[in-house]
Amino acid sequence: MSGCPFSKPTFPMPRQCPFLPPQEYKEFQKEAGPIQVQMWDGTSAWLCTRYDDVRAVLGDNRFSGNPSVPGFPSLSAARNAVLDLEPAFIRMDPPEHGHFRRMLTKEFMIKRVSAMRPKIETIFNGLLEEVIRKGPPANLVEDLFLPFTSEVIAWILDIPNKDHSFFQEQSRLKVLLDVDPEIPKAASERILGYLDTLITEREKDPEGREDLLSRLIIEQVRPGHLTHRELVIMAELLLMAGHETTANQMALGVYSFLTNPDQLQLLRNDPSLLRGAVEEMLRFHTIVHYNAFRVALEDVEVAGQLIRKGEGVVALISGANHDATAFENPEKFDITRKADHHVAFSYGIHQCLGQPLARVELQVVFSTIFERIPTLKFAVPQDQIQGKGDHFVQGLEALPVTW
Repeated sequence: MSGCPFSKPTFPMPRQCPFLPPQEYKEFQKEAGPIQVQMWDGTSAWLCTRYDDVRAVLGDNRFSGNPSVPGFPSLSAARNAVLDLEPAFIRMDPPEHGHFRRMLTKEFMIKRVSAMRPKIETIFNGLLEEVIRKGPPANLVEDLFLPFTSEVIAWILDIPNKDHSFFQEQSRLKVLLDVDPEIPKAASERILGYLDTLITEREKDPEGREDLLSRLIIEQVRPGHLTHRELVIMAELLLMAGHETTANQMALGVYSFLTNPDQLQLLRNDPSLLRGAVEEMLRFHTIVHYNAFRVALEDVEVAGQLIRKGEGVVALISGANHDATAFENPEKFDITRKADHHVAFSYGIHQCLGQPLARVELQVVFSTIFERIPTLKFAVPQDQIQGKGDHFVQGLEALPVTW
């Protein structure tokens, strides 16, 4: 790399293009192993951008995902405020992580999620029909994708329809990185407070109900495997992961097709490309691009570099998914490529539990939307479509379209 050999790059790096990882990641991938960077608070961390290095870190339990372990890298003060709250199991290490994760594994198995598909299709088609009925223009983020993913997870948890907009707003605030830390912290506390009340009421009479929370109350809370508070925190995780991320992926997927009309034509000509197209969307955008922070629990060597106990590591899944050694011509959106080895859902024991649900939702959207609105196009010049920048979840501020 150019510049002073003794200086550390500052992380995070801004995106020159809002829809691709920072250009610096390519330069870092030329280095032999992880490189040291300086975080916003002056501390140092090791940055992994290469596919093999990222998988090596995320697949090794000698690296902890628990933010309370000394040396865990800090992304921003606002992010710290959220991490300082009671942790969900995704931020725990074995054996605690496995204890809680196993309670949900059967709920998100491919067979079970596939059985949900007719209901998911009904929800999406109803919302899409309403968008079409109202006529253009429309903002697909606010008018379709957030309501869709919110309704799906709210149906799974049986949360009243009237409260969906509340969760959409609080979820948006919780993932902001460059604001007063009290903003995401208060949003998280409002969600937890709501869920505490909801679950307290449901605990009175969960029998005969078909929602996930009632099953967890009967199968886990009553036998003493899970406390009331632990269920509240688990429910917040499901709510956040169940709509904020997938809705952003849908918007970016539409953006990618509209800016790559050749790829859209391929999908129209051959609908069997849909599953691969979804994997390529996930790889190309890697929307939860900052989710794989770790700290070494002992001295570990990664690609020849010794990382000492207590040193922080940032395993950049967006870098891994744009590593030319793993994906040829990685900055090209190509739905014919074999991309299912991507790490958009992370890797190792902490990879996303809800990925079968996200895949089904994305397949439903992209098997339908261009068929129902074949003349879909941007309602503003392309350069006016704004990315979210350095939010924890990458996405679009809005997606104005017409037809």
